[in-house]
Amino acid sequence: MTYKLGLTGSIGMGKSTTAKIFAENGCAVWDADAAVHRLYSQGGAAVAPIGHAFPSAIVDDAVSRDRLKSLIADYPDALNKIESIVHPLVAEDRAIYLSETEADITVLDIPLLFETGADALMDATVCVTVPPETQKARVMERGTMTEEQFQAILSKQLPDAEKRARADYVIVTDTLEHARAQVQDVLKDIQGRRTNA
Repeated sequence: MTYKLGLTGSIGMGKSTTAKIFAENGCAVWDADAAVHRLYSQGGAAVAPIGHAFPSAIVDDAVSRDRLKSLIADYPDALNKIESIVHPLVAEDRAIYLSETEADITVLDIPLLFETGADALMDATVCVTVPPETQKARVMERGTMTEEQFQAILSKQLPDAEKRARADYVIVTDTLEHARAQVQDVLKDIQGRRTNA
């Protein structure tokens, strides 16, 4: 049975990079955002139920994220409705992945790990972090969102301090070398615990 390691961290904290480092170290990686992309694309399992609830969200037989954003902005209860459709499908995608993987350790990259209660399904959790000024600089450098949008995303996520307090492991992603060393420490610790269990 694969060991389930939940990976989380707020926007701009280095989660995707850390997931890649875990993969380089032989872990299987399941990505919640990638699962949502699959569900929203043509033939994806979310297309029909979202189309039924919000016909205007479907463009070229796929779910349009831009249209969803507009709906969420216009209708206060749209987000809850969308999440009630998508979260069970994402959970199903994750369960299928876990049942098929042969890796000793599977990293489950879930941005809203604690917010959705998915941490209860993990064997351990790891949170990536950097100081707030580094986080903001990284997000702004991408040039994909305004400061207002960045703050809106932050407001929906648990505070970094709370995530760090709840996680079994914390990885500081200030440099790539530091992150790599910490990933290896986490894996050594997990392997040690599994050997002694």
